[in-house]
Amino acid sequence: MQRLSRGTLGAVPATVARPRHDPASLSTGIVHLGLGAFARAHLAAYTDPLLAADPSWGIAGVSLRRRDTETALAPQDGLYTLAERDRSGERLAIMAALTQVVTGPDAALGLLTDPATRIATLTVTEKAYCRDAASGALDENDPEIRNDLAEPHAPRSVPGILVEALARRRAAGFAPFTVLCCDNLPSNGQSVRAVVARLAALRDAALGDFVAQSVAFPNTMVDRIVPATTNADRAHIDAALGLTDAWPVLCESFRQWVIEDRFPQGRPTWEASGAELVADVHPYEAMKLRLLNGAHSSIAYLGQLAGWETVADAIAVPALHQHVAALMAESATTLRLPSGVDPQRYAQTLLARFANPSLHHRTAQIAMDGSQKLPQRLFAPALDRLAAGATAPRIALGVAAWLRFLKGISDNVAPLPLDDPHARRLRAAATAAADAAGLRDAIFAMPDIVPPALAASAGFAASVLAALESLAACGVATTLLDWNEHHR
Repeated sequence: MQRLSRGTLGAVPATVARPRHDPASLSTGIVHLGLGAFARAHLAAYTDPLLAADPSWGIAGVSLRRRDTETALAPQDGLYTLAERDRSGERLAIMAALTQVVTGPDAALGLLTDPATRIATLTVTEKAYCRDAASGALDENDPEIRNDLAEPHAPRSVPGILVEALARRRAAGFAPFTVLCCDNLPSNGQSVRAVVARLAALRDAALGDFVAQSVAFPNTMVDRIVPATTNADRAHIDAALGLTDAWPVLCESFRQWVIEDRFPQGRPTWEASGAELVADVHPYEAMKLRLLNGAHSSIAYLGQLAGWETVADAIAVPALHQHVAALMAESATTLRLPSGVDPQRYAQTLLARFANPSLHHRTAQIAMDGSQKLPQRLFAPALDRLAAGATAPRIALGVAAWLRFLKGISDNVAPLPLDDPHARRLRAAATAAADAAGLRDAIFAMPDIVPPALAASAGFAASVLAALESLAACGVATTLLDWNEHHR
């Protein structure tokens, strides 16, 4: 079977949507760091329809660590299939927004220092920003940050690559690119500005001032569920195309992108593809982090403990569905939303999206990097609830499930691998804990992960302990029934 490429694009069946522009006509205006499935299903999907009118906004994709994306997509001229799946069926489209796919920091620096590059976009996951998860500050003891201070012209970290690229542009007299974070960080533009400006200042005070004052870091909120592609997905899509696609992308039909409109060097007309350009992203971001992502993390840890492989499997369990609805209602009380934005309607939409059986979104995938995700997803709304004089039992159960997950054993005594930047420290603490109270206290004593103010709340700590003891003694199913009965 032939490989999908520009040369074979004409062989794509009429039932599959094709690009409306000539892929060979594109030039690079955006450099994307972290070219994974989400970027290809979100950033590229919003940008692709605009390229016929303005081909200067092509996207050069950079994988910073592994060559697998380059190996899959470079022989395909950057083309790949986007498969949207929901209960109504599947829709296939060929995406042609990528100008090239490369790997490594050196390749990234070469692209970012090109004056044609006007925007640098990022989906590198929370841990790649080298932040202290609790405070949000640059982790100056991170090995990659120490390397980038010792060898600033050969950076390894994402902040180091951005600083060095901006320094080279500044020295050459090129305007700085806009940095557009598409990761699930709180106030993501401001968060990235803080770590990048701090690293720049540690290198040189004037460079730090330049980054802080002259580089735009718009905040943005991204929302689309994009599960990992399986071999079965590849085989299915190859059969539909009559061509081989080494790395198609699967996603739900729902998508949302809210962007703070600050782009000194210009931007694609993303609003023509459905993006919302606003003055203040924070309310939308908080709603998504606390309702969607907070629920996702809770589902992931409870699901891993209970043996529910996918989100759809988990949400089909009535007790889990009831808990997740109550969790979102609890977290929604911490939101301050613009008029016309209804968190209850959003929550109902989320429950329907979680139930989508065609996505196969694995709980193991969502359970990764909990130390980096929970501060904004669960700890922050818990703190807001406590500050308002309220309790947070639903959030406490999610935190307890994470703590229990750190032990590495499911309710059925299956091993649960821990994929987290602090995996060694977390697993050691969980293994050494003699009982539930010891486990809670050991993890709550890590101020770079659990905010000290939350750890010091006797009421919240007691609620977490009660949930943790129940999970240990009775398992997920019984704990959910008990929690739903006693926390209505």
